[in-house]
Amino acid sequence: MGLIKKIFFFFKRELNLFYSNIADLFSNILFFFLSIFIFVFALGADEQFLKNIGVGIIWSLLLLSSTLSLRKFYEDDFNNGVIKIIHMSGISYELIVFLKIMSHFFFVQIPFLISIPIACIFFNLPINEVYNLILTFIIGSLILSCLGSISASMNLLNKTNFSIGSLIVLLFFIPVIIFSIGINNSEASFNSLINLLLGIALIFLGISPWSSASFIKLAIRNK
Repeated sequence: MGLIKKIFFFFKRELNLFYSNIADLFSNILFFFLSIFIFVFALGADEQFLKNIGVGIIWSLLLLSSTLSLRKFYEDDFNNGVIKIIHMSGISYELIVFLKIMSHFFFVQIPFLISIPIACIFFNLPINEVYNLILTFIIGSLILSCLGSISASMNLLNKTNFSIGSLIVLLFFIPVIIFSIGINNSEASFNSLINLLLGIALIFLGISPWSSASFIKLAIRNK
């Protein structure tokens, strides 16, 4: 029961941090929509062309917009010692990482769901592709949160070149974008591609807590 109470207070704290940093979320969403406008105006008014490439562009911009928030994944809590305090309260580093991934998924990634249907209007996407995009984003954003956790924990002591971590996220996320776009292009393989995305999400959800916790422990020892 004590652990459940600690987890509850952890999420309550993350929710308070989300509200205090909500301007950052709005900035990311604004960046997403400005990028959409730039692409639409640059590519012209050919509706069929926009429809054909719309899903790929939206997915790529969602990825870029989401990565803007990865730097603060652990940085503030690491610098002010909160991670060590939470660990001393009886929560393992692995569980801290898992809870951080879940809070990032719910408080940073899920709000982007509101922007997806609006973005689809600019590319004239049919309703079934909008549903597919939302479904793949829910699964893909969980993978992105896991990758972001690994990237951010690797860069805790890196004060000069954080872009290396972002490159790692982008490289590993390319297959997710390919499979997500493939779902709209091939209805026959819908179930197999969804299962593949779910499999990737479960793999990273299993790997991330252990790998990120190892990097955090290493950073604390060398701080």
